[in-house]
Amino acid sequence: MHSHSSSSIRWPSIFFLATLFVNPAFASLPMVDFSRMGQVGLAGAFAGLSLFNNATAVTFDPSVSSLLARTGEGALTTLGTTNAGGSIQSGCAINDIFYFAGSFSSIGNTSVSASNIASYTPSSGVFAALGSNGPNGPIYSLYCDVSTSQLWVGGYFTSPGSSVAIWNTKSNSWSAPPFKGFIGDGAEVFSITSNTSQNSLFFAGSFLTSFAANATALNNTNNPNIPYSPGATPFSSSLVPVPLEGAEILGQPSSSDPQFSDILNILCPAGPDGPDNTWLAANGNGAVITVRDFSSINAYGVRLGNTFQSGFGTTTFSVTSIPDNTVQTLSYVNPSTGQNMTCTAACPLSTDSSILYQDFIFTAPVTLTGMQITLSGWRGEAPGLHMLQLLSSGAFASSNGNLQSCFSPGPSNTASTGQWTTKNAVTDIPATLQTVLVSTVAVGTSPSQGPSFTWQPYVSASGQYDVYLVIPGCAGFQDCPLRTSVQVTVFPGSGSQPWVSTISQQVQSDTTTLVYSGPIVPSSTDFVTTVTMTLANDPEGTGQDGQYELVAGDVALVLTSANVTSAAGFGSSGSNATSNSQHGFGFFEWPLSSSASLEATGTIPNTSETSLDMISIDLYNALGATTSSTTFVTAVAQHPSGTVYLGGNFRLISGSTSGVSNIVAFSSGSLISLPDNGLNGPVTSFVLSGNELYVGGSFTDTNTASMQGKLKGVAIYDVTSNSWKAMGAGVDGVVNNLALANGQIVVAGNFTEALNSSAAGVSAGGLATWSVSTGSWVNSGGFVVGNMTFIGNGTLPTSSQKQTQFVAGNVGTMAEYGSSGLVMLSSGGSTSPLVTPMGIQLTSSVANVSSPATITKRYPHVRRGPSAWISHLNIGTLFTRQSATSSALPPAPPAPAPAILAGAFWTNVSTSHQVAIIGGNFSFSSSSTTSSAVAIYDTVTSSISALAGAQISGIVRAVYVDQKQQLFVGGEFNLTGTSASGLALYDLSAQQWDTSSMQPLQPPAGSSVVVRSITSSTYKSDAVIVAGSFTQAGSVSCQAICLFDTTLNQWSSLGSGIQGDISSVSYAGNNQDILIAAGSITLGGSTTNVAQYNFANSTWAAIGNSADIPGPVTAMTVNDGNSSSIFAAGRTADGSSPFMMFWDGVSWSSVGSSLQGTTNISQLLVVPLLNTHSANSIIESDRMLMISGALSDSSFGSASSVLFDGSSFIPYMAAVTAQGALGSISSLFYSLANFSFTQQQFLATGIVILISIAIAAGVVFLLALIGILWTLLSRRDDRVAKYSASDDDDDDNSVQHRPSSLLEHINAATRSTILGAPGPLNVIGAEKDEVARKAITAEPDPFGPDGSNYLRAETPSDAVVGTMAAEEEFTRPAHARYPFDGTGEGELPLTAGLEVEVLDDRDAAWWYTRNPQTGQEGVVPAAYLY
Repeated sequence: MHSHSSSSIRWPSIFFLATLFVNPAFASLPMVDFSRMGQVGLAGAFAGLSLFNNATAVTFDPSVSSLLARTGEGALTTLGTTNAGGSIQSGCAINDIFYFAGSFSSIGNTSVSASNIASYTPSSGVFAALGSNGPNGPIYSLYCDVSTSQLWVGGYFTSPGSSVAIWNTKSNSWSAPPFKGFIGDGAEVFSITSNTSQNSLFFAGSFLTSFAANATALNNTNNPNIPYSPGATPFSSSLVPVPLEGAEILGQPSSSDPQFSDILNILCPAGPDGPDNTWLAANGNGAVITVRDFSSINAYGVRLGNTFQSGFGTTTFSVTSIPDNTVQTLSYVNPSTGQNMTCTAACPLSTDSSILYQDFIFTAPVTLTGMQITLSGWRGEAPGLHMLQLLSSGAFASSNGNLQSCFSPGPSNTASTGQWTTKNAVTDIPATLQTVLVSTVAVGTSPSQGPSFTWQPYVSASGQYDVYLVIPGCAGFQDCPLRTSVQVTVFPGSGSQPWVSTISQQVQSDTTTLVYSGPIVPSSTDFVTTVTMTLANDPEGTGQDGQYELVAGDVALVLTSANVTSAAGFGSSGSNATSNSQHGFGFFEWPLSSSASLEATGTIPNTSETSLDMISIDLYNALGATTSSTTFVTAVAQHPSGTVYLGGNFRLISGSTSGVSNIVAFSSGSLISLPDNGLNGPVTSFVLSGNELYVGGSFTDTNTASMQGKLKGVAIYDVTSNSWKAMGAGVDGVVNNLALANGQIVVAGNFTEALNSSAAGVSAGGLATWSVSTGSWVNSGGFVVGNMTFIGNGTLPTSSQKQTQFVAGNVGTMAEYGSSGLVMLSSGGSTSPLVTPMGIQLTSSVANVSSPATITKRYPHVRRGPSAWISHLNIGTLFTRQSATSSALPPAPPAPAPAILAGAFWTNVSTSHQVAIIGGNFSFSSSSTTSSAVAIYDTVTSSISALAGAQISGIVRAVYVDQKQQLFVGGEFNLTGTSASGLALYDLSAQQWDTSSMQPLQPPAGSSVVVRSITSSTYKSDAVIVAGSFTQAGSVSCQAICLFDTTLNQWSSLGSGIQGDISSVSYAGNNQDILIAAGSITLGGSTTNVAQYNFANSTWAAIGNSADIPGPVTAMTVNDGNSSSIFAAGRTADGSSPFMMFWDGVSWSSVGSSLQGTTNISQLLVVPLLNTHSANSIIESDRMLMISGALSDSSFGSASSVLFDGSSFIPYMAAVTAQGALGSISSLFYSLANFSFTQQQFLATGIVILISIAIAAGVVFLLALIGILWTLLSRRDDRVAKYSASDDDDDDNSVQHRPSSLLEHINAATRSTILGAPGPLNVIGAEKDEVARKAITAEPDPFGPDGSNYLRAETPSDAVVGTMAAEEEFTRPAHARYPFDGTGEGELPLTAGLEVEVLDDRDAAWWYTRNPQTGQEGVVPAAYLY
């Protein structure tokens, strides 16, 4: 692919080509029980970390292309490789199979023969070729059409189609596309994508197309002015919303928050879901939204957008039409499955925040004056909505003024000649008037001399429409003698012929007459359909007083189909097309529903051209009709607004976009330039996320350098603000591909660093991740070094899972987990620990870092699949004895920044989070301040913060938090502005450095202080032991090790002290009364290197024969406080070889003779196991020794951490640096200072099941006994009640009258239906039911179920709502719009303007009210109030 070959592959100077596994003999890795250690962190100098598994030798050959799997958390796993020289360029998934393509002849570890394209099944791990007659050349793009199970393939080949082919996954066969393919220029297809509705495919590349001259351009049937939503269809999105700004709209009960209480804000929200754009109901309540327009509306459905405010959202609703009070049956598309569904009483509203809105369509257009939407189900506190629209039957225009519809560029319009006046008529609907325009004309006037009226309805989208003229009935206007006939002419546009009809207006009642049926195709921005009415050529009737009257009502367009084609045409402005054809370049649209058969390699007929095919024509013209194989389009994306963005390698030299290069947009029928004339280098990839277009390529800035060079390889175009934004400062290389998953933009390419805004870099060897929410680079989860050519999503995940991905490229080094020197470990994986990388990226340079550290949370990785241990290693011979002369400690292993060398856990009292305090060689920025060497990392929020005050300059090697919330920081550093050197004290409670409580350490002559160990013993809980390389503390002489009393803030020596340097300190004894120190130690003039100090008698003693330890010790540990089980490791006195020794209480013996010369051991630690190993004399069966550092051994190759069971080394982890070299692990730290190695014992599964059954049986018996006792007590109460029946007689006479309010009547009539037969808990309710029944029997109620003037709740749920409203005594003021005589029984008389209190408005037609002046109550027509 041309766009990917512009830069050479860059490889690091050192590759970690790890032969990690050579003899897989074990069934699985040992299961370390990290849960017994509390929180556990693993720190070191690494950028990537992998656990060992049962793979064969893992070497990475940069000459092949590797296919990797990436979990939702970012962990990477190698799946297979191509042949040498192969490449993978594209991929996509259908169902559970991933398809990938490029240029290769074989794939997989077993080298499956496959010509440029293959499939991979994750569940079985099997690679497979796709047939035998596939594309005969390289493939650059794939598109998976899941709905048809077809795989569209684009590239550079001649068979089975020309640069385009289709693989049918059901029939397992290849075919050419329906349009045959493309030719011209490079004849290459670099991109296949879909439009926003996923009903058309966009093909882009380097090819030519030819269209018949004057071809028609049809727009998409999905209204381009409406934001796209999966909850809509092309049909529903073509329905113009009815303007409701003049309607009466009430939402009750409403939230008390003024930012969410205005129901009018959701009719056409001005912004995203949030304050002043969303309406919420009152907490704990359902809600009813009532819309009354007081005019006749021809509607086809409703559009609802849910709110996703925290703690709010609607789950179910229903729609009742007014005035017929009919609960409508709605049809809708399930946005998750795409299936058509229906609902009535409890329609579901999606709670998926990616669904902007859903359209719910009536079974047929309904004439109504309003609607009532009942929000019956909700999540959290209350229901709410972000969008509410009433959808018309298609389009409309009124003679008496038109409001602008939501999402429309303008309102429908009218035009007239002659004199037209307003005329009103009363309708059958209470308080509803019909307003029309009328014009009189003398009998005998010719149509050309008479008045005319023209409607110009706004039509949003192409489709088949029936156009109706609404003729107002003459009876209501009392003008029947004046009526005559009219001529109606419909111009549908698009060059179609007009329809002419003669229509009689002598109709008694309102009549709708069809005046046109056929396609209406908005083909340009100035398109308009017109309906014109004039006097008929031969008017009917004689008129009245020598006059005819023409009446202008409304025009209604009913959409019958969203599918339409047309052969009429219009030209492209600025086109240089000849009379026979016009040419296009680099772009072609193919509707997936098209059944046409054509040859895009020839001239494309008019009927097959779409409006977006004008892109290619305009692009060809803008290129000056001069193209070549080096000019191409590689990326296409369509915004929900309809705008199409194109990127590639091109420069436009003609027309309005002259001077634009590499990226351009197409909107409203023409090309438009982006700010600053585009980008200064080729574009390779697009990803659209909301209103942000992410762009990848090999550019560095805009064409005018307006972004100061911060668009290196990646950029963001903000659609809303029409401006460029930087992604930090980009990356330091070429970007080949982008993908969006889990709220992150994943960037693949040939680069080594992702740059922050100041151009400081964080390691990203070909794969970088950008957080959309935080706007910053984040940890990618995995680690890779290479030239990555592809990143793409796998199968769509379930709601509870994250999106998985596939990555491909030329890999030099890879690690399963990526992190800047720290991961958190926990038990829970089936075969290995859960690994959670640190969620922030540390940097190596203090001077160059200024951008904030990333604070995106990371999640645990769970390794899946089999694992293996490495074969047992036989322990070799002892090292030769060394002289008694003390040798200096070997220099610390290299720890290139960023590296974390030490850590400790501390519970932050302000957040109650247990955080990790980390130290090492790194820098980061927090709150715009650059800090280094030490930080507080919150594992809950994945955020990092600095210590307040002075900054450390140097490297931190030890951290410790005592019981007084004091942080001791040790290493080789200076604390700016203080005398502290190598050791500093920080008060975590006060959040400040304590520079007065602890006197500084003093270094040996000619060197500096180095603190390597800070610990404490339970034997002396108020003391901290500091060890390393120094000569005294304050005025106290205490070489290498010193005790600090945290109560007295005083230093003191341990006994008579030692000479030398100390690397490690541990403790033994039941109460840690024995301190074990290791390093390069001289005790009493003799070299010992491992010594013990007894706190009880303040004495030092050598452990064993000092000559048995061949050199200085760099790491040491005591096995569970047992002074007769000590492990020590280091390097020989001459520095040539590593060693590891074991002390059994009698003598030292070597247990590491196979370790190779490059090994450096940083830490030894005995860890507990979940499983066991064979017991031996060195290590108990329930634990193992974890050896960490940079390790090399003849049995396992290279590793950073191994487990030792007393007889065998078992490689456990391998770390790599950002440069691809072997990394190192410095320490494993944990929150529980003293943990137990005793394994928990559990009962057998069968016994647990038996116990559970016994408990369950006991519970069932107890419940049965309670039920029997309850029944006996209930029967006794019934017998007592029989003797009290006479009590009811006193009440009977008092209730033989009509209830005092209509709500009482509803409550009494429905309570028995809701509550059922009386029981122990509803005796009072039963008595009231009986009273109500007697009252109804004695006096028939005109407002009962058979009353025509009141609609009783017809379901128990409706009655419950009414009952609750009555009990709450909810009222609100209203005013009478019209007078009402109120002579009927139960009615309340009104005078115009009278203020009343509405007691119940749950019925759509009649409301129960009270006159506050007289106290009289009764029902009135709802439409009479406002």
